[in-house]
Amino acid sequence: MKPKLEDVARLANVSKTTVSRVLNKRGYLSDETIDKVYKAMQELNYQPNIVARQLHKQKTDIIGLLFPAVSNPFFGELVEELEKKLYQKGYKVLVGNSLNDSDKESDYLNQLLTRQVDGLIVGTHNTGIKEYKYNNLPIVAIERTLSEDIPVVECDNYAGGVLATNYLYDQGARYIIHTTGKSILDMPSDLRHLAYKDTMIDLGLPPRAYSVYFELEIEEKEKVIKAMLEDNPQVDGIFAGNDVEAAMIVDMARKLGKKVPEDLKVIGFDGTKISRILQPSLATIVQPIEKMAETAVDLLEKRMAGQEVARETILPVKLYKGH
Repeated sequence: MKPKLEDVARLANVSKTTVSRVLNKRGYLSDETIDKVYKAMQELNYQPNIVARQLHKQKTDIIGLLFPAVSNPFFGELVEELEKKLYQKGYKVLVGNSLNDSDKESDYLNQLLTRQVDGLIVGTHNTGIKEYKYNNLPIVAIERTLSEDIPVVECDNYAGGVLATNYLYDQGARYIIHTTGKSILDMPSDLRHLAYKDTMIDLGLPPRAYSVYFELEIEEKEKVIKAMLEDNPQVDGIFAGNDVEAAMIVDMARKLGKKVPEDLKVIGFDGTKISRILQPSLATIVQPIEKMAETAVDLLEKRMAGQEVARETILPVKLYKGH
């Protein structure tokens, strides 16, 4: 049987990513590690893919996209816009759907690197994955902080949090809860909660947060939302973490006998086209998804050309009041 890259990695006692980096001369590696990998290759008579080695020396016109859950309307629409804009510029696209699994994300990242993509656009939730430290490859992040060297495209999360909280207050809500995901340091979306807290304090109201983690299965989210509503019977306003969550809150509130919007005002975040079509009455903060995709592609092309780019690009949001 023809030896594979993972066989080399096992014999050399290193990761597949390390073997790939040795083959492609990508990133810093010690002489000892390089010697171990070449010795294992020789012992196994491993023959690297010559075509891939040749592609490394020139453009492949392939861009990798790595996102957490393309079934989610926001990420689905974002990936669609990215693919469209990249195709118009002559690029082919490889998409990795990490499903919020750090091991799967790492594996996808390794596969994308070994396939010799020209660049990566990343929007995954997991942080601290070591492969991102080797930034010889041009990378742009969307709504994620990966490292100091990787530019980020994000919406104005803080302004969105202020808009959402003030909207609920203007609608008469006073017992307002904000549902949040896992708190991850330096995540742009964390600014939504900071804005909520600041605005509530400015309004003379106590902030109240409830954790509804993004990666939970639907059934688990429903249980958390039900518990939140039952534990806070006086709640009259909820700023949801995203539009899917907002729709679930509306549905659960009605099942529990609350009238929406008479008894409970709800606002989401993302404002995708499909969400506004399916839930036209739901208020939300609209992210400029098309502009975010356009900006990310533009930044990636500049990085691929060796140009300096801004570390952070913040794009404006707008309030959609529903109808």
